[in-house]
Amino acid sequence: MSKSYLRSLLAVSIALASGNAMAQGVSDLALQAIAQGREFVPDEMLVQFRPGVTEAHKEEVLSRVGGVSMEMVARGQNDRSAQRGDLELVRIPFGMQVADAVRGMSRDPAVAFAEPNWVYTLQATSNDPLYTNGSLWGMYGDGTSPANQFGSRAGEAWARGNTCSSSVYIGIIDEGVMVNHQDLAANMWTNPFDPVDGRDNDGNGYVDDVNGWDFDGNNSSVFDGTTDDHGTHVAGTIGARGGNGVGVAGVCWNVKMISAKFLGRRGGTTANSIKAVDYMTDLKLRHGLNIVATNNSWGGGGYSQALADAIQRAANANILFVAAAGNETNNNDANPSYPASYTNSNIIAVASITNTGALSSFSNWGATSVDIGAPGSSIQSTLPGRNNTSTYGAYSGTSMATPHVAGAVAMYASANPSANAATIRNAILSSALPTASLAGKTVTGARLNAEGF
Repeated sequence: MSKSYLRSLLAVSIALASGNAMAQGVSDLALQAIAQGREFVPDEMLVQFRPGVTEAHKEEVLSRVGGVSMEMVARGQNDRSAQRGDLELVRIPFGMQVADAVRGMSRDPAVAFAEPNWVYTLQATSNDPLYTNGSLWGMYGDGTSPANQFGSRAGEAWARGNTCSSSVYIGIIDEGVMVNHQDLAANMWTNPFDPVDGRDNDGNGYVDDVNGWDFDGNNSSVFDGTTDDHGTHVAGTIGARGGNGVGVAGVCWNVKMISAKFLGRRGGTTANSIKAVDYMTDLKLRHGLNIVATNNSWGGGGYSQALADAIQRAANANILFVAAAGNETNNNDANPSYPASYTNSNIIAVASITNTGALSSFSNWGATSVDIGAPGSSIQSTLPGRNNTSTYGAYSGTSMATPHVAGAVAMYASANPSANAATIRNAILSSALPTASLAGKTVTGARLNAEGF
């Protein structure tokens, strides 16, 4: 046994007693989710090492299952603010079962936990194009014209002068976004810290991340054509430019949006979702960008301690994590749907309602695990067309409900610039309007009210 291995083992031994229980708990959740048929990358796993584990020790540990580190997903910290080791994406030998590799790694004292690299998918269910006047019901209220009492009441907030501030930022963790769409271009973030010159000027590890980063393709292009329709649709609900006489209006007319693309043609992975969440946290901490929330209209896979940890790092930076409850007509209290079902204090889990106030037929719910409802059926928003043209259409899903809430978060933050994440979250939930279809189905029993604060 090498000297470096022995030194590393000594460094982690203090944490071993309490850590074994955590590792086993995460392993048990992972094995349960695998048995339930949750999708994961078949030859990969995520391994969270304990603080103080050396590179040589890592190699010895991974060799026991024939594992090879592919990349560092999140670098460890060992200071007052954080006590964690490196999170590595590991490739396992062809033919080895991920469950066996997870089980084996979880027993090693150098490993905090091991889990599958889960696959996530979009939380939209249909495409029902609506191009007629009066179709943007999700923005209406009972005092707007046209009116719909079950809309978000964003229109009433606009009438009071709250169209948001360009000093407030929302991160869109999703597919990419059509950054030059005629209704989005003015509100897409351009990185002043890393001009296009082939160098990583801001030192965050991403070269020329002008509008964000594509973690699926590992490049700076956050828009790759019509396949990025979901992310573009979400962006339009949050922040399509209002008052310009063109197309639609988002909840926030003047917000800045940052794209973190991690969903590709085959969905997205836990590893890339973690990098996307940490990218937003780093932008806030490194540059002081006023990122108040990320929009997360995706789900799938099983419990991931590594992703929960990344969401907590965002919480520590005062970034809310607005998440789609899911589209399986499922009670999330009994059968959790991630990431919405994580218990981090910065999460707002969102169900979908129709334009008549009913819980959407596809929407998940949960009296203790889903916080609020918002418009999610037949939502008109921005879309990319062929040949880079700007188009519009209506999609449905908790994916479409979630950006209404993310937009409302930005609206509150614009009017209350000193508010922290907990204050904003409380304002969103406490101002919600009681709704019969959500009683006993969500924590608030109520729907979004963007005019209520």
